[in-house]
Amino acid sequence: MFIQIKGLQDEKLIRPVQLISNLFFEETTLTDEENDLVMAFTITELKASVVFFAGGNEYTSSWMIDELPEEEKSRRKVIKNAVSHVVLDVLTQYTGITQNWGVLTGIRPTKLMHKQNQANADKHEARKHLKETYMISDDKITLMERIVERQLTMVPDLYDLRREVSVYIGIPFCPTKCAYCTFPAFAIQGKQGRVSSFLSGLHYEMEKIGDWLKENKVKITTVYYGGGTPTSIIAQEMDELYEHMYNVFPDAEKIREITVEAGRPDTITPEKLDVLNKWNIDRISINPQSYTQETLRAIGRHHTVEETIEKFHLARKMGMNNINMDLIIGLPGEGTAEFQHTLDETEKLMPESLTVHTLSFKRASEMTQNRDKYKVAGRNEAEKMMEMAEKWTEKHGYVPYYLYRQKNIVGNLENVGYAVPGQESIYNIMIMEEMQTIIGIGCGAASKFIDPETGKIEQFANPKDPKSYNDRFMEFTDKKIEKLNKLFQSEKITSR
Repeated sequence: MFIQIKGLQDEKLIRPVQLISNLFFEETTLTDEENDLVMAFTITELKASVVFFAGGNEYTSSWMIDELPEEEKSRRKVIKNAVSHVVLDVLTQYTGITQNWGVLTGIRPTKLMHKQNQANADKHEARKHLKETYMISDDKITLMERIVERQLTMVPDLYDLRREVSVYIGIPFCPTKCAYCTFPAFAIQGKQGRVSSFLSGLHYEMEKIGDWLKENKVKITTVYYGGGTPTSIIAQEMDELYEHMYNVFPDAEKIREITVEAGRPDTITPEKLDVLNKWNIDRISINPQSYTQETLRAIGRHHTVEETIEKFHLARKMGMNNINMDLIIGLPGEGTAEFQHTLDETEKLMPESLTVHTLSFKRASEMTQNRDKYKVAGRNEAEKMMEMAEKWTEKHGYVPYYLYRQKNIVGNLENVGYAVPGQESIYNIMIMEEMQTIIGIGCGAASKFIDPETGKIEQFANPKDPKSYNDRFMEFTDKKIEKLNKLFQSEKITSR
């Protein structure tokens, strides 16, 4: 979709116009060349206006600016918000499509609700602010309220955890790579030498980070093993890894939660479950994504539906008492009938938590690069599937407890984590609400350094492929420790 832009003098406003346009059209190109679709802007200190010419019709919208701040960054933010509003309005008029998330294009809407909470805004004021400022629908605001309430019930000290950290440990290996995946995930078959080298570097990182945490008396809130698939490595390697964690991390036995993704059922064995039990790890993920075998083949998951069910029962039999399962809305060839089948099969298992993802076309994934090959549900059908998930979880006693969104997500929807009350993942809350530093260890692991005083966020990522990681893990460990030293200076901590 090509749209000609007129009257937009500030080039930094082009990006928000494109992001809002992309909510309505699969891919938008903004141009100054003559075109049948034209957006003509008029921006003053009092008002932002746009006229959208399309198909011989004109669609108009204006947004009054109450006051322009003197500070340049705040000034730009107000103007950007006004421009986003008028673009959303004219494209809603033109397409007839209502965007329930309004002008929001970021991935963490619930952070806005937490900010209102921390500012002591009452419920009515918070709802009014979110609706008027961002044009979020009442239903989505209610969902945000429920999630924030649940998070604060599960983690009452959520706003006081900036002087603690959580740790993400990335294992970059999988049996095969799924078509929608952009995470570090390298086929493990025949790569044992590479795996051994990687684990050596990982043990080094864990030890050095553990030493720093001990020296600076910084506690760990949660640990999350992700990837890839952490259960791709053999049982002995898992055993050595968890033993090392308990040896080098401070007060490891007091960590609130340790999670291991076992997302690929074809990696789960009795021996590996024995190792998890040995180290008191009972929160795992076993991810079906779908219970339709043709879908699993289409997306490159080489396990069977029967294997998912079998491994779930095995994990339950061997003492796993907090199992998460992931489902994906909008997988190729799937509509409401297939999704209903997936919900029916989930009902037979009843995991403690269920994360309902909406398919996202991530730039580097095989699915995006060959998009014509993968036919997916349209906006209306995706919305129906999300409604089915909402009704199913409510019927079975699950509550929503975290939410995030992604670019190029089918139907401009969201991903929602549901759980049996009391079984919510603390790590998922911490990573989504960005209330504390997350230290990323391992191949492709991303760190988020959050200043304990200002809340300012800085991101830092380890190399994504095992060879680069093996060559540079010492260098990246040193850089992380430098950043931690700046954030957690002794005078900062003791002054609180």
